[in-house]
Formats: sequence, C-alpha cells, structure tokens
Amino acid sequence: MAPRPSLGLRPRLLSAFALLSVVTAAAVAGAIYVAARNDILQRAQDAAVLATKSQLEGLFPLRSAEPGPDELRGIANKMTEGNVRAMAIYRGAYSTGDPAPADPPGGSAGLRRQGGNTPVVDPEMLPLSLRREVAGGNVAWQRVVVWPGAPYLLIGAPLLIAEPDGTARMSGIEVYVLHSLQPEQRSIGRLATFAWLTGGAGLAFAVVLALLATRGVLRPVRELGRAARLLGEGELRTRIAVTGSDELADVARTFNNTAAELERHVEQLRQMEADARRFVADVSHELRTPLAALAAVADVLDEEAAHLPEPAGRAARLVSQETLNLTGLVNDLIEISRFDSGVAALALNEVDVAELVRATLRSRGWSESVETELPAGVTARLDPRRVDVILANLVGNALRHGEPPVSVRLAADPYWVTLEVRDHGPGLDEAVLPRVFDRFYKASAARARSEGSGLGLAIALENARLHRGDLTVSNVPDGGARFTLRLPRDLDGGPQ
Repeated sequence: MAPRPSLGLRPRLLSAFALLSVVTAAAVAGAIYVAARNDILQRAQDAAVLATKSQLEGLFPLRSAEPGPDELRGIANKMTEGNVRAMAIYRGAYSTGDPAPADPPGGSAGLRRQGGNTPVVDPEMLPLSLRREVAGGNVAWQRVVVWPGAPYLLIGAPLLIAEPDGTARMSGIEVYVLHSLQPEQRSIGRLATFAWLTGGAGLAFAVVLALLATRGVLRPVRELGRAARLLGEGELRTRIAVTGSDELADVARTFNNTAAELERHVEQLRQMEADARRFVADVSHELRTPLAALAAVADVLDEEAAHLPEPAGRAARLVSQETLNLTGLVNDLIEISRFDSGVAALALNEVDVAELVRATLRSRGWSESVETELPAGVTARLDPRRVDVILANLVGNALRHGEPPVSVRLAADPYWVTLEVRDHGPGLDEAVLPRVFDRFYKASAARARSEGSGLGLAIALENARLHRGDLTVSNVPDGGARFTLRLPRDLDGGPQ
C-alpha cells in the first residue's frame, strides 16, 4: 500500500496557526460575549427591580385591610407604564390594570398577551417558586420568555398594611410586574454580530500574518533545500548566506562547513586520482622502450626454444609468453590513460560494417569458430581500428570464457548500428553484471581464469562511448551472455 502523500511544511504551519487562531478568537469572543451579555442583563434586572421597589414604596402604607376589585385595579394601574405591565392579587382575586385581558394564541409559559403584543401576567400560571418567595414576604424575580425571541423579567413583591402603632404587617396583596428585556436582547444581538465580525476580521488578519511569517520562516529552509540539490548535482562550491543567530542559522553554518569539508575531500581525491593516472601513464610510456627490446629477445627465444633442452626450452617459452602479456598490459594502460586525459580521438571512415566484422574474425583466425549473421549493405562512419578493438575483445572473451557456439549478429536502422556477441555458456552471475566493465575486474567465480589484464572490457566501453554509442551486457534466458554494441551510423547527422 502506497503511503499517503503528506502536506508540505508550509500548509501544515498555516493549518495549525489558523486552527489556533480560530480556537483563540472563538474563546475570546465567546468569553467577551458572555460577560457583556450577563452585564447587560444584570444592569437591566437591577434597574427594573429598583424601579419596582420605588413604585411599591409609593403605595405604602395601605389603609384598607380588605381591598376590593377597584383597589386591586388601582394598584395594578399605578404599577403599569409604557412597556411595563402589572397585576395585583389578593386571596384569589386579581386585576391586571386592564379590564379586557385576552388569551394569547397558543399561550406561553405563565404569560398571555393583552392589547396586541403586550403580555400580561396570568396568576394561575405564575412560576410556583416565584409565588412561594413572594408569599414568604420577599421581593423575587425571574427571567421568562413569552414567545421565542421575547425575553421578559417578572418581578413579584408583597404589599404591607400600616398598623396604628406605626408598624407594618403583611396585607396578603401580591404585586407582579413584567418588564420587557427586548431592548437588551437587541443590544446583545448587535454585540454578538459585532463579535463575529471582529473575530472574522481578526482571523483573516491572523491568516495574512501567518502567511507572511511562514514565508519568512521557510525561506531559509527553501534555500537549504536548493543548496542541498545543487550539492547533490556536484556543485561543491554551493554555500548558504548565514544571517542571524537562531537555529536555522546554525543549520546553515553546519551545511556550509559540511560542504566545505566535502569539497576539500573530493578535491583531494581528484588530485590523488589524477596523480595516480599520471604515474601509470608515465610508467607505461617509460616501459615501452625496454619492452620493445624484450619483445625482440622473446621472439629469438621463442624461435630457439624448440632446439633447447628441457627445462631451458620451457623457460624460454614462458619468458616469451609473459613478455607478450606484459606488453599487452602496458599498451592497455597507455590506451586507458589516453581516455582519462581526453586526448583519445576518432579517425572516422565510411566502412562496410559486415566486412569490418569479417576482417576482425579473419585476422585472428576466428572465422571458423564464430557464427555470423551479417546482412550486406550496412555502412556507417566509424573508426575501424577502435571498432576492431571492441569486437576482438568481445569475441575473444566469448571464445575463452564461454561455450560454443559463439555468434555475432548485425542489425541496423536508419540511425544506429547494433552488433550482438553471444555465447552459450553459463552466463554471468547477477552480482557480476554491474561490474563487468570495471577496470581490472575479473569474474573469476563465473569464468575460467583469464590471462588478460582486466582492462579489455573497460577499453571497449570507452571506445563505444567515444563513438557516442553504448555497450551493455545481459544474460540470455536459454543460457549464455550477450554483449550489445550500439553505434550511430553518422556522428554528424541523425539523433544524438
């Protein structure tokens, strides 16, 4: 199962900052709203209770011990003004200050309407807790809702009767006053709207700040990523400008130090490699003259070996063979040094590729040992000497290390020439395939012991690349190894 793609660092930072801003803004706005709402309602409640108490003091003391309907109506009328409605109750009798009460459509929680939308108190539907408080001689109040969106404050208080001795006692009359809280409700609604708008504006501002902040924070990270990519591509002189003294600056300094050390070590390795190649080239060139003399002596020894008694004859033949091997190694080293120094060049000629293959096989006596499939008429601009070196190495390896039959197959298209050299042996071990073209590498576990230098395939690959071609190797499913050489038919035309 493929891993789910994750968001980048910047979206994650923005999301976290936005979530934190939303939670913070909602919490602050909610706390301010609740505090302001409670303060508005508390002030309205305190003002209504204070006004009710003041009006009740205007009715004290009563002179009638047994108030009738007219007295109750008078009390209710005195307490009723504007949007305030009142009701007086005495032993089951009550008056609302309006002789024509009307039930509200559907009724509502202990209240009913009178005169259109003006609510009045229904004594049978007053909250029992409020009735008990008032009956106990206390001034009590409770918030009620007449209909959805219409809050009111219901205040209840007892009236007292004056005694001849100047004291007062409970008269049994209860007064209930209904104060509208709709103006306060509208203020609270406006406050909520303002809180939401302010919170939204603050959130938008916070997101903008987050964008700017993340851009500034991630700029060094992006610069570090760019520098790391350049360093990976080989630009070892890449450095990061260090500003400030925070953690990102420490990372930048560490990167610069690491890049500097890497550049120094790579330069040292390059210098050591160049010195080693120069040494090999110098030694190889110096050995050519004495080896030429040794080769001449070896030829003489080889001719005389048949006439020498053993073991002198065997020693002469051994010296001759090892001299030839050493000469081949030196020549290979000189050829490799030309590739390394960049002085190797092509001598291009228009050649018949099939005839070039036949000439390579014929000059080495391999014509009878190698099967060929060489269509006629395939021409290309190649360096015959270098292609001969490639083919000689591939076919020679197949004959020495593989098993017959060994075959060479030629194919071509308008732009490329392809030569395949195949044997029918055990093939190459899979662990060997990636290293076949390495210098001085011998797959001794998969092949018989080689007398070669281990440079032949490396030189063949370099010659193929010098032609802007390629040389690859693979195992054939039914057995054997297959080397495939692809060369352009014309270096000056066609696809590169």
